[in-house]
Amino acid sequence: MNEETKKPRFFARIKAWVRTHRTRTIIGCGLLLIAIAGGVTYALLSQAVPKVAITTVKPKPKPKPVVYYSPLTGEKVADEAATKQAVTAIMIENSPDARPQSGLKQAGVVYEAIAEGGITRFLTLHQQDKPQIVGPVRSLRMYYVDWLAPYNASVAHVGGSLYALQEIRNGKYRDIDQFFNGAYYWRATDRYAPHNVYTSFAKLDELNAKKGYTSSTFTGFSRVDGKASDAPNAASVSINVSGPLYNSTYTYDKANNRYNRNEAGVPHTDREDGQITPNVVIAMKVDMNLIMEDGYRENITTTGSGQAFIFQNGTVQEVTWHKADRTTQLSFTDASGKDVPLVRGQTWITAVPNGSGSVSWQ
Repeated sequence: MNEETKKPRFFARIKAWVRTHRTRTIIGCGLLLIAIAGGVTYALLSQAVPKVAITTVKPKPKPKPVVYYSPLTGEKVADEAATKQAVTAIMIENSPDARPQSGLKQAGVVYEAIAEGGITRFLTLHQQDKPQIVGPVRSLRMYYVDWLAPYNASVAHVGGSLYALQEIRNGKYRDIDQFFNGAYYWRATDRYAPHNVYTSFAKLDELNAKKGYTSSTFTGFSRVDGKASDAPNAASVSINVSGPLYNSTYTYDKANNRYNRNEAGVPHTDREDGQITPNVVIAMKVDMNLIMEDGYRENITTTGSGQAFIFQNGTVQEVTWHKADRTTQLSFTDASGKDVPLVRGQTWITAVPNGSGSVSWQ
């Protein structure tokens, strides 16, 4: 067979094979084309698209919750509005016929000083605490005005000495005197006058709201968390201000980091709430003298500086008290002039006369 005859037969055989395997041929060619196209695409994309570094984004830590503290006691309160709650000051009697008093245990800050004839009287300051019975309420003295002025407080009292009333009624204060607001006070029937005037925070809050006294802005004492000392050096404290009926002692309760107050040799109790237990006790030495006002009245020097003793955490610290003027807050510094913070909670401050009063501990 010659070459010319072989060629047609060869091509004929190829055509016949293609006809027989057409589907396979088409699929094979398609797969080949896809593979070629994929390779070309990958080559183009690998050159055109830059490689991107993958970074792991760490979630942001949750912000710490904001904690609010009472400017009066330093204790935690619910929110910012509570820190601006109105402060109310109340004059509380301390003659033997007035005991046991009501509302003392819950007060945030208590100032104690001689009112007349060696008889002490209390100025209580309230913000978050709301005792429902408070009293007996008595008259105001000028030095108590000096102590309450920095708190932007309304003041509940039954009249007062001449200078105290002239000051408190001059329009610069929030005066809620019983003389002009009798409906918000009452006279108890189980005690006799003048030891029987009482009020409550249900009534005082209503009176304050009526007069627009709904918030107070002030700077209180600097505060710190309390921690009982491992080696307390002042477990028993004695503060003598005038005589046996009005001198006080404090016994340190390490388990609760508080001081149990005793007066006239017996536990000093609140009629409704029991044993009075301040977190901080301060004895502040002051100059005292008699002045002619509407008769002879006690006078206490409240501005300037003087010696003081702070009892907290079972220890004693000798400090210096400072008060620049009537509206400036009382403060305490150590020997180096550094501010001394007070433990959070009720603070009881007693004005001890220089010369006749004394402070001791063991």
